[in-house]
Amino acid sequence: MSFLRTLLGPGRHDKSDIQQVNRLRAEYSRLTDVELDSTARGATDLLPMIAATAVIASRVLGQDMFDVQLRGVLALTRGSIAEMQTGEGKTLTAVPAVAWYARQGPGVHVMTVNDYLARRDAQWMGPIYRRLGLSVGYIQQGMTAAQRRAAYACDITYATSNEIGFDFLRDRLALDTDQLVHRPFESAVVDEADSILIDEARIPLVIAGGSRDESTIAVAAGQVVRHFQPHVDYTVDAGARNVALTDRGIRSVESWLGCGNLYDERNLRLYTAIQDALHAQALLRRDVDYVVKNGSIELVDEFKGRIAPDRRWPAGLHTAVEIKEGVAAKRQGHILGSITLHYLVQMYPRVCGMTGTASTQAIEFDRVYGLRVEVIPPNRPVIRVDHPDALFQTKAEKERTVVEEIRRAHDRGQPVLVGTGSVADSERLSSMLPDIPHHVLNARNDEAEAAIIAQAGERGAVTISTNMAGRGTDIRLGDGVTDLGGLYVIGANKHESRRIDNQLRGRAGRQGDPGCSRFFVSMEDDLLLKYGDINPRVGTDPENVQRLVEGQHLDTRLFLQRYEIPVEGERNRIHAQRQDILQGRIPFDSEIARVAALRAIDDAWADALARIAEFREGVQWISWGGRNPHFEYLKQVDEWLRELEETLPAEIERRVQQAEAGVGPDPRERGAVWTYLTTDQPFGSWTERVLRGFIRRMKGEQPSV
Repeated sequence: MSFLRTLLGPGRHDKSDIQQVNRLRAEYSRLTDVELDSTARGATDLLPMIAATAVIASRVLGQDMFDVQLRGVLALTRGSIAEMQTGEGKTLTAVPAVAWYARQGPGVHVMTVNDYLARRDAQWMGPIYRRLGLSVGYIQQGMTAAQRRAAYACDITYATSNEIGFDFLRDRLALDTDQLVHRPFESAVVDEADSILIDEARIPLVIAGGSRDESTIAVAAGQVVRHFQPHVDYTVDAGARNVALTDRGIRSVESWLGCGNLYDERNLRLYTAIQDALHAQALLRRDVDYVVKNGSIELVDEFKGRIAPDRRWPAGLHTAVEIKEGVAAKRQGHILGSITLHYLVQMYPRVCGMTGTASTQAIEFDRVYGLRVEVIPPNRPVIRVDHPDALFQTKAEKERTVVEEIRRAHDRGQPVLVGTGSVADSERLSSMLPDIPHHVLNARNDEAEAAIIAQAGERGAVTISTNMAGRGTDIRLGDGVTDLGGLYVIGANKHESRRIDNQLRGRAGRQGDPGCSRFFVSMEDDLLLKYGDINPRVGTDPENVQRLVEGQHLDTRLFLQRYEIPVEGERNRIHAQRQDILQGRIPFDSEIARVAALRAIDDAWADALARIAEFREGVQWISWGGRNPHFEYLKQVDEWLRELEETLPAEIERRVQQAEAGVGPDPRERGAVWTYLTTDQPFGSWTERVLRGFIRRMKGEQPSV
């Protein structure tokens, strides 16, 4: 019933509401600009405000809003996720809803997926908002605290979800109120909602400081592993998800490093470094999982195919990849705070969103966020032809067929967009087309995306891309292309998520244009190899495999969420106490004492995070003793958090006395802090969990808390 409820589509009264809006639009269109602006600023009810905003948009942009866009507006004002197809005008659709939320309470955040869109949309739609009497700003990387504070002080602020989150983390470390940039959260309108709320929702945003140098041991581990051979020194499972040393590999490590028994507890850090180096060597693939660019390791977003800015793997693993590729290591430091986008978004009292692909994840939107998905029909019927998948036994056979298909389309002048799964795949396919002019769009040249996509619909154009061409782009057809059948989208592989495939397919057939799509899949593709163990249940139909994988991912996200709840609750309680001190609601006799109290809270919380993370890394081994790891985790964390609450007042008092006596370092001297994203490994690295299990078994101990 929940799934059916989320897919009910537009509300029951949308038709009559849209008729009313159109009557008002006709009335308002006869007003002068001065009269129209006055009417818009005085509108207190939803439908008159939508109508006035639509008329202003028509005069400012020269674009009349379609009825389906008005349906999208109504869905957003109901707090839903509006699914609207490519080319339907989602950016303009959001404007009346954003303005409506801004009237309900100051500080609407429009979350976008990159800085370019935040700046473009704020500047593009800004004249409409200003005629409504609303101020608008935007956030960009590199802005000063003063610039950020001014942007957030506007009625409407466009920004990436990451920038909003990083500013939130920095605010939680502020030592003076003039360092704060955020106001209390009110409303969030999430563009590309499936990307932000699902794909990236569990990627922790991290703020770190200090220094921690473990490069020496990592270099030694990298030198050893570099000489290892697969199936001889280590094994990799069929799905390329885990790697393990063989007996020969263990002996090699012990011989090369002279460390004695590798599984002795004193070798924990060494063993972890070896496993990180092995993981980097065997499981992380250059030009698939990452690229080497400008002398550093740049992670590739698996969902978009773009560079993921400021993203890292957990400390040891990232260092291992840097050593593998011979690039300078980045600072790791100590984690001072972190938050996932999942919890960041839940801090807003009002949330809505839009995207081109949401219905396949309707259950997750409902269960995780309580958001209903409303599927908005296109303004013009979609006439794109989506051909059945073509399935091959080998990857080589599939790629030869894809090349032949590209040649046939190119010979008749039909533009082709080919979606591939990685940088390496895109460049290999490119090398198979030496005689056909074409563009390659991937994480190596993402700066050229706009220029390449602008030509992708021209007669005879061939564009080979990673998933990055699947979102935020609008391919317009060139002269005569309509008669040739429109854009031909070829999927050279299938992603784990059907949404990513649908985004690629949606590049063709915009606004009633002709077009077609077909996916070419082989039994050697990552999707079918990685999840081969579930094929007996669902067969080899890629879409059946995708459905089951999506279900597994949802179960995993819901399971991991249960581990975060107690920590998030305590985080909010600690922060409330910190805010009382920062804002002066808990008074201190001198300035230095107040700062010392704030630093005491920050340090205690960072220590608590490290303690919990350490325990979480090995908690699953509790199951070896027949106990429930989740229950044991909750019990232990609850005990530690209660201890934190009980001991924190005394620690604050101790720090204050030290500061007033001039003992110890100046509490104002925190040193540099920096932010980044990390991959989601909530239980620590698999290697550390395995090692702790081996140690306990060798000692004959039962796993204990």
